[in-house]
Amino acid sequence: MTDAWWRGAAIYQVYLRSFADGNGDGIGDLAGLRARLPYLAELGVDAIWLNPWYPSPMADGGYDVADYRAIDPSFGTLAEAEAYVTEAHALGIRTIIDIVPNHGSDQQDWFVQALAATPGSPERERFLFRDGRAGGLPPNDWQSIFNGPAWTQVEDGQWYLHLFAPEQPDFNWRNPEVVDEFHAILRFWLDRGVDGIRIDSAAVLFKDLASVEESYTDHDEVHEVYRGWRAITDEYQDRFLVGEMWMPDQERFALYLRPDEMHTAFNFDFLSRPWDADELRASIDLTLTTHVPIGAPPTWVLSNHDVTRPVTKYGRPDTSFSHQDRKHGMPTDPVLGERRARAAALLAMALPGGLYVYQGEELGLPEVEDLPDDLLQDPIFARSGGTDRGRDGCRVPLPWSGQEPPFGFGAGTPWLPQPADWKNLTVESQRADQNSMFTLYREALQLRRTHLGDGTLTWQNSTPGTLAFTRDSGLHCLVNLTPDPIPLPPHKEVLLTSAPLDQGHVPTDTTAWLH
Repeated sequence: MTDAWWRGAAIYQVYLRSFADGNGDGIGDLAGLRARLPYLAELGVDAIWLNPWYPSPMADGGYDVADYRAIDPSFGTLAEAEAYVTEAHALGIRTIIDIVPNHGSDQQDWFVQALAATPGSPERERFLFRDGRAGGLPPNDWQSIFNGPAWTQVEDGQWYLHLFAPEQPDFNWRNPEVVDEFHAILRFWLDRGVDGIRIDSAAVLFKDLASVEESYTDHDEVHEVYRGWRAITDEYQDRFLVGEMWMPDQERFALYLRPDEMHTAFNFDFLSRPWDADELRASIDLTLTTHVPIGAPPTWVLSNHDVTRPVTKYGRPDTSFSHQDRKHGMPTDPVLGERRARAAALLAMALPGGLYVYQGEELGLPEVEDLPDDLLQDPIFARSGGTDRGRDGCRVPLPWSGQEPPFGFGAGTPWLPQPADWKNLTVESQRADQNSMFTLYREALQLRRTHLGDGTLTWQNSTPGTLAFTRDSGLHCLVNLTPDPIPLPPHKEVLLTSAPLDQGHVPTDTTAWLH
């Protein structure tokens, strides 16, 4: 189906804890989101992706799910979630929810039952419990993705595997009970009108525990799981699956996008590339080469709740990104960073396929790198012994209005503090400013609806250090990453530029959309 809505959609990521606080307790919630839906309609997005909203002890920001069929009380109720889906639909905005299949919470009923049961019991077979090695050693020496050992010992001496935090025990996906449970969870939410499912850590469900090296990414068995999920999703109209896989091998990546598996997947290759024309061109070509032959639309992502915000990343001497090296503390030039982030936004929006915008990206929010240690909540900080400050810096609550914190986020003190200088970055202050990041995003998303989205691109000859291509609608995108201004090519109309033109020239670090 080539006219599916999600193939070219602009999808806005809501990190619920930090979006808008409706009840004044300092934590964003469904009441706040529902009140701000008109803002998202004004911005011009087609759908909202919500990070996990389920009951959770919040050992990992909600990715430790205690109940997959309910809403965390700090966010609201199931009835409120259903009302939100309906209200968003009335505004033409669809909803994508996050499902976490690799692991649950150590407070989930299943895991509580497993701890109370004996080794080898059916309750333990839902997880990856194993006996240790001689000398009180764990079953193997695997390390957690969040640093530290990947095994935790229980009272009777057995150990359980957790690729992430100890509070996130991994499920045993070779157990049919686990397969059936997640099929039921999918139906539960699809029956409630959600339009898409984002699959967290999609490639790591199966483990070869006999391996000395960490062997859990991209085992072939995982594809059978998503064929099952696709069959369920196809029973409903206009629903889709999007996978989160950090995988360097694009050919292996493409296997998840076969016609009977996921509809789309996040494109982290593009997000990770430095601000360099050859690197970005290579990523775009690689992405299109991977997706076009199998009929899957690419997606383009500049940021999310796990990575450094673009205006900070692009202002650094090293503009590449990896999870292993956030470059925290590396000096950044905020003026340069914002200029490049604006240009990168218009580049990403002009590319064929779907687009993801992380909340606050449209406001040009920087990474907050000076949060007090005692307020950091990301388990990466504690488990790395403080060497990795984690991901809290991109999760600070949004500034909506006013001259001082909490900037209209809510009546209470926000769960993470907002910088005082965010008074210049509020929605209120940017709405009236024709040159603001918000205005750029709003205008670009409106143009994107009519001129861009799904389709193809045709590269044009251009100066080294620049990118130039034409889209199906005739829109021409030119990005100048050289230090010097370059002349505009022949055109009928300038539709939008990320920075003012210079006497008919596109300045450095600027993107222009032309007809």
